Amino acid sequence: MAVRKIKPVTPGQRHKIISAFDNITSTMPEKSLLRPQRKTGGRNVNGKQTMRYIGGGHKRMYRIIDFLRDKDGIQATVKTIEYDPNRSSRIALVVYKDGEKRYIVAPLGLQVGQKIMSGKNASPEVGNNMFLNDIPLGTIVHNIELKPGKGGALARSAGTYAQLSAREGKYATIKLPSGETRLVLTSCRATIGTVSNPDHNLEKSGKAGRSRWQGRRPRVRGVAMNPVDHPMGGGEGKASGGHPRSRRGIPAKGFKTRDKKKYSAKFIIERRKK
Repeated sequence: MAVRKIKPVTPGQRHKIISAFDNITSTMPEKSLLRPQRKTGGRNVNGKQTMRYIGGGHKRMYRIIDFLRDKDGIQATVKTIEYDPNRSSRIALVVYKDGEKRYIVAPLGLQVGQKIMSGKNASPEVGNNMFLNDIPLGTIVHNIELKPGKGGALARSAGTYAQLSAREGKYATIKLPSGETRLVLTSCRATIGTVSNPDHNLEKSGKAGRSRWQGRRPRVRGVAMNPVDHPMGGGEGKASGGHPRSRRGIPAKGFKTRDKKKYSAKFIIERRKK
């Protein structure tokens, strides 16, 4: 996987850096695993805008991803590696021996024709899904469950991974991409390897229009607003601002918003780095 710098024949392409898509093997998604996806425009069921700067964008179909990987003991073959407009990583279409097709988050290095498996009988190889109890210590994993049977929730975006560092009793110690170290039940599942498309963070859209294609509207700075619209608004010229804060007055730039009484705080051994 690599990125491609576009030749600057137009102003919009001068700074454009996109994925090379060299590992994509199919441009047509599996129809049985597609679902319509409605856009909200940032509005709730009453039509009231609850999220700003959302709207427009290209029409998309949602690809149903198997984050649970609960088809244990049945070997699957990787049929295609595909682009998914709904996530930063690549997805892989796998076909099980009984004929069932599923999409999974594609790990780095997964090849078409490769065999993968889930469950107790799986070996710790790239693409296999195993219980944390069976994975060797020090292994790089992704798509980690937080609750048994709920499906993978951690380390799912492009290029991310976590490391299984220890096990004690019914808990495993996982070091997450953010730098946080936390306990997860050993009865939870994880997939071996790193998530695909690690060069995603090097991409640059090149022009404002590409953000509009993705459904992102222009974002207005708080200091550019009037005092009635934002705590940082108002003032003559650039003599405005004050302490960085949100529109609702919550301080930004390092202010901790996590609830101190949250039940999962006891599972966090070391907080993420600032």
